[in-house]
Amino acid sequence: MKDIQSTKDQRGISINKVGISDVRHPIQVMCPNGQSQHTVATFSACVNLPHDVKGTHMSRLVDAINQCQVAIASDSLQQMVSQIRDKLEAEEATITLQFPYFATKSAPVTSMEGQMDYDCKLTGTINSNCFDLITEVTVPVTSLCPCSKEISDRGAHNQRSRITIAVRSKGEHIWADDLIQVAEESASAPLYSLLKRPDEKFVTEQAYDNPVFVEDLVRAVASRLQDDSRIDWFHVRSVNEESIHNHNAFAEIIS
Repeated sequence: MKDIQSTKDQRGISINKVGISDVRHPIQVMCPNGQSQHTVATFSACVNLPHDVKGTHMSRLVDAINQCQVAIASDSLQQMVSQIRDKLEAEEATITLQFPYFATKSAPVTSMEGQMDYDCKLTGTINSNCFDLITEVTVPVTSLCPCSKEISDRGAHNQRSRITIAVRSKGEHIWADDLIQVAEESASAPLYSLLKRPDEKFVTEQAYDNPVFVEDLVRAVASRLQDDSRIDWFHVRSVNEESIHNHNAFAEIIS
């Protein structure tokens, strides 16, 4: 059968990215303890297209995702992106996958365990045999307003904040768990999936003792990332879902 996609295009316009998106597929993700966890990822995959080629072969991108049978880590993702580039005879290829990452977390007083889920995103790009990987995670935390604490006789307003950290490493793999820890330790208090009354008392008092503005959050995270010798580039953004204002507050830092 005639391959229409491979025919010549006469308009002389190259395409930076063409591909597929919103493909849901089960995956395994490597964990720091050497084990893996099962989850479901939403994939997008794309390649560049030369000016003289009419179209790309979308089915080959789907096939590459369907063949994802190994636990996802930096080396396996690099291999996957390389295969896509080679199959489609492209100069550049990119895969992005977004998935919930689960971590067991113990309550601070009772030590009761529960599962926390974090939104993770991996973006792998290969170009001229150079592989680039950006790891991103969004971490929900608690923030308590320093100004509210200062001016109030009783209590202070607090809210859930979402800290998003994206990093590019210098070659060494950076675990999502590492970024989660940085975000939670930079906040007024972390979140938990299971708390009993002694735990709730501990967490609310912890937040009251560690008030932070949204500016404090991103600066604290950025300071930790700057000191991490594994990290080449980072982007930090925090959004505070304000509890007493009809708006959210945000701040971000890009290295």
